[in-house]
This record gives sequence, structure tokens and C-alpha cells, in this order.
Amino acid sequence: MALPGAIWMIFFFYIPVLANVVAFKQFRLDPNGFLASLVNSPWVGFDNFKFLFQSGAAFTITRNTVLYNVGFIVLNLIIAVTFAIIMSELRNKRLVKLYQTMSLLPYFLSWVVISYFVYAFLSQDKGIINHWITGHGGTAIQWYSEPKYWPFIILFIGVWKGIGYNSIIYFATVMGIDPTYYEAAMVDGATKWQQIKNITIPQMAPLMTILTILAVGNIFRADFGLFYNVPQNSGALYNVTQVLDTYIYNGLASSGDLGMSTAAGLYQSIVGFILLMITNFIARRVDEQSALF
Repeated sequence: MALPGAIWMIFFFYIPVLANVVAFKQFRLDPNGFLASLVNSPWVGFDNFKFLFQSGAAFTITRNTVLYNVGFIVLNLIIAVTFAIIMSELRNKRLVKLYQTMSLLPYFLSWVVISYFVYAFLSQDKGIINHWITGHGGTAIQWYSEPKYWPFIILFIGVWKGIGYNSIIYFATVMGIDPTYYEAAMVDGATKWQQIKNITIPQMAPLMTILTILAVGNIFRADFGLFYNVPQNSGALYNVTQVLDTYIYNGLASSGDLGMSTAAGLYQSIVGFILLMITNFIARRVDEQSALF
């Protein structure tokens, strides 16, 4: 039963790892195919990594990538856990299904659709928000030229899209807690908040830790659709919306240099692996049962 999955992993994960050598070559297409291109391309060592580290935007894109992901990790954890606990406390099962379905709908929308949805609110001429502002005597805001608003917009849209999906596994965990714990707590006179604090959250803690560790491992990877489509790749917003993924894409689109893009992707993977190991080590020292491995 495991063989198809193992074959899939070998062909689509382990064999492609060998192509990371492109990061150290000046990749040139060869008419004889990819393998010939890989072998015949000249070796340039670490020159491709200068695309990131010697760029004037290197600090900005690294800062944006890390800070946004830290914000998403914290907000998604708090909001998803809170939403799951609230859903578990509702006694009307039809309402639970309705709320969960409504919260899941944004997750299945593409970022292209969401970008137009956001544009309907933020458009300078026809946007709902600017219509409301001007209707109350204010001045319309040029949202796609004002960087100061976008950290909050990006965080809000990212959390809104993922809240339903992120809360599902927590909701399943809460529903799987042995009800006798709560019965014993009620016999002892525990309030609802005391039950949540002393039973629900501790039971969820190992899962919360594991998912946080996995999220930290991807802290150098951003959701390309969110950062590219929602701000509409506006150059005026690059200081607060440009992240590693969009920077790599824009660099590849303008230069066509596959080697530099591969170097940036390899850099993301290596740093993510190191952070994953460090976070797991810390978690294991605090609580061995909560560690990923």
C-alpha cells in the first residue's frame, strides 16, 4: 500500500533534489535536453547567490518575509484555536456546520479572485471604502500607492482566507477529548473558562506545538499569490509587500536566469531546515511529547 506513495516521493521529491546543482551553475539550455543542459552549463560556484545578498533589496525582502510569517504563525494559531473552541461549545450542530462551511469558503478561492475582491473595496475611483470616505466628506485614499496600510491588509486577508482550514484539525482534536474530563471538572465546580484553560488547551498543546514547528520551517517561504496578486505587484508598495518569492519571480521574469532563481529557492530551503531543527530541539527540551521528532 505504501509503494505508490514511495515511488511518487522518489520521482517528485528526491530525484529533483539533484537539480539543485543548477544553483551553482550558469544554466544554459541545450538542444539535447535538460540533462545535457545541466552537464554542459559552466560552473560559477556561489556567484548566483549574489543575486540575493548583494542586492540593495536583500534586507527589505528578508525582513518582510520573516516578519509577515511570524505574524501569520502567531495570529493563525491564536485565531484558529479560539475559533475551534468556540465551535466546539456550540450545541446547535446545524449552526456549527454553517459557520464551518462559511469559514472554509475563502480557502477554496484563488488569490486572483480574492485580489479582485479586495480591489472592489480599495479601488480609488470605484472602491466601496473610498465611496464611504468621500460620502462622509473625506478624501479618497490611493490604497495601491500608500505602503503604510498594507501590512495590516496583508495580515488580515491572509488570516481571513485560512481561518476555516487552519481550525479544522484543532476542532477535531477538541471533539476527540474524553468528555469524562469535563464531567469531573463540572463536579468539582469548574467554570467554563477553567475547563478550557485546564483541560482543552493542555490537550491541544502537543498539536499546537507540532504545527508551529512546521510553520517555523516555512518561515522563509511566503504565499506567492497573496503577496503578488493582492497588492497587484504595485512597485509603490514593494517596501512592504516584496518578499523572497515575489522577488525571485520578478527577477526571473526580467532576467530569465534560472540559476539565480534556483539559488534563492535553495537558500530558502536550507534556512527553513535549520530553523525547523532548532525549533524542534527547543520544543523537545521543554516537552519531549510535543516535539515533532
